[in-house]
Amino acid sequence: MPIAVRPHFDWRLRTCSLALGPRTLVMGILNATPDSFSDGGRFLDPRAALAHALQMLDEGADILDLGGESTRPNSTPVTPQEEQARVLPILRDLLAARPDAILSIDTYHAETARLAIDCGAEIVNDVSGLLWDEQMAATCASLNCGTILMHTRGRPHEWRSLPALAPAEVLPLVLRELEARAQAARAAGIARESIVLDPGYGFGKAFDENFPLLAHLDALHTLGFPLLAGLSRKGFLRRTLTSQEQDASHLDSEMWVSVTTAANTAAILAGAHMIRVHDVRPARAAAAIADRILATEHNET
Repeated sequence: MPIAVRPHFDWRLRTCSLALGPRTLVMGILNATPDSFSDGGRFLDPRAALAHALQMLDEGADILDLGGESTRPNSTPVTPQEEQARVLPILRDLLAARPDAILSIDTYHAETARLAIDCGAEIVNDVSGLLWDEQMAATCASLNCGTILMHTRGRPHEWRSLPALAPAEVLPLVLRELEARAQAARAAGIARESIVLDPGYGFGKAFDENFPLLAHLDALHTLGFPLLAGLSRKGFLRRTLTSQEQDASHLDSEMWVSVTTAANTAAILAGAHMIRVHDVRPARAAAAIADRILATEHNET
């Protein structure tokens, strides 16, 4: 059953605010990396990245999230300097072409965050929830930017060796640790109105451990912050279509869109304010239908 009323927020960014709640916002993913799990290498070249970014904006992306380091399982960390060399030229070119575009920098490095915001980004999206760089919390506070705090369990090189979670353990763990990350952000001086929370699907949650988190996403509203759901092309979705031993490489782009659309729709009906996606056009279509269902549910209560 859909959430009766999705809470409304005014999300305060560096130079503007976004209304969260009246409709679902779509965040397009732009990975300027050679090794991201889904699109590694496709947009490492700045010209290809710019063309894809413009396409996503034309297809209706409300925000673009630009990252220069893969965080897939067993990924190799890169230096902040390498990350900056990948993302900052693209960020500058994109804002030169579309000055009104709202851009997010996907980084856990404080220095990358600062330079990206100085170049015109509005949001810092930190997959570590401010944990992997001790300067990140103070940096985001001083920048007065939008700040997305993701729940992550361990580091990418640890994920395959983490102890398994029972289904009943997942939601309480994420609730407890996201609340702690939000409190730490507030204590560092980040405005409450600037914070969005992300449960971190796939980030230290193995395969079926993600489904309790999706089934009970509405419980995260008790924390009192807007919610972002990043479900696009996640491995646990693929796992539902293939056995553990079966090679899933045959799954084509149409199937990726189908399973992602199903997951995005479930998240929106549970109250997600934003969805982070590789494929913008189908995400906008799914959001339009789910938003209509939420509006109907609200009008009938």
